[in-house]
Amino acid sequence: MLTLTLKPGKEKSLLRRHPWIFPASIARVDGQAGAAPPPGATALVRSASGELLARAAYNPSSKICARMWTFDDEAVDPAFIGKQIGKALAYRAANVHGTDAVRLVFGEADGFPGLVVDWYGGRDGHLVCQFQSAGVDSWKGEIVQALVAQTGCANVYERSDASVREREGLAKATGVLAGAAPPEHIHIEEHGVRYAVNVRTGHKTGFYIDQRDNRQLVMQHAKGREVLNCFCYTGGFTLAAMRGGAAGVTSVDSAGDALALAKRNFDLNGFDPARAHWCDADVFGLLRQMRQQGRSFDLIVLDPPKFASSAQQVERAARAYKDVNLLALQLLRENGLLFTYSCSGAISAELFQKIIAGAATDAKVNARILRRMHAGMDHPLMTSFPEGDYLKGLLLMRVA
Repeated sequence: MLTLTLKPGKEKSLLRRHPWIFPASIARVDGQAGAAPPPGATALVRSASGELLARAAYNPSSKICARMWTFDDEAVDPAFIGKQIGKALAYRAANVHGTDAVRLVFGEADGFPGLVVDWYGGRDGHLVCQFQSAGVDSWKGEIVQALVAQTGCANVYERSDASVREREGLAKATGVLAGAAPPEHIHIEEHGVRYAVNVRTGHKTGFYIDQRDNRQLVMQHAKGREVLNCFCYTGGFTLAAMRGGAAGVTSVDSAGDALALAKRNFDLNGFDPARAHWCDADVFGLLRQMRQQGRSFDLIVLDPPKFASSAQQVERAARAYKDVNLLALQLLRENGLLFTYSCSGAISAELFQKIIAGAATDAKVNARILRRMHAGMDHPLMTSFPEGDYLKGLLLMRVA
């Protein structure tokens, strides 16, 4: 068996059950028999003293060269894959309600490092997978087989087209893995709102499932309010606000195809078109224009794309977050609400709050934190893996 032996002292993170190993922690690799192991090969991980610590997927081409499958002394085989899928499915069944769009597997938090599986439309819908590491990619067939068997959903589609695949030494891959190809739009429902989702070309796997609870929160606060939804994508927060009784919603995005689907989703729910305004525009520029025009709103949502993909981009991202939040706070009426988010994993919750505090200071407004927000229950956060806490948000009220 392929064996990774760590340098002295490098076992500490594994004893805390952190699921990653970096190349600098490895003293030697044994069991290669003169040939390089295939990317994602299963390896035993031992401490410098020889203690068995874990079983991992080994990929020397990646900066994260080993990702833990299990910290227990058990084989990684089809039975193991099936057991892990079963645990993930049982957790969602017990904790996720009011929707037929669910994050079924959330990578390391579910024991599948680098795997994302989103389930749209129930048994008759589609499972959409992203294999983002060599380890899960090497078990693709067994994972798909277990997913179909345990969910009863026959249709599995691959969206392994993120740039992280290249960092793993893997080519991007999309296409049908089982059953039928997805239609142009899959229809889902979430807390009484219907959405059409494009799983073939939409962002991530087609929909921001992680914002489900936060969309419901907007729904609960929207009644009678004039709402501005920035970076609206396919209209998630727009429709939630309308369902909650918003007086009107202005939705902004610079992607015309996303805006078109947002309008389709609006019509799908039969909302009054007179209460909707659509802007195909750059958010930063439009907010400045609105400020010059003296516009104001009762509720503003800022859900921008990832501004920082790495630690090297944090400083630039911080400026962007501060700029857009400063503008939003200036457009917010007294006692108005700002729902502001960051999906940049490199931006910590503490740093994000500091950025927002700086924006409020420069905007010369007082802002009260009413709530801290995160991804939904189907994006579990493990104490051993803080990197999984990528989505963070603040609900603020502008006060006198």
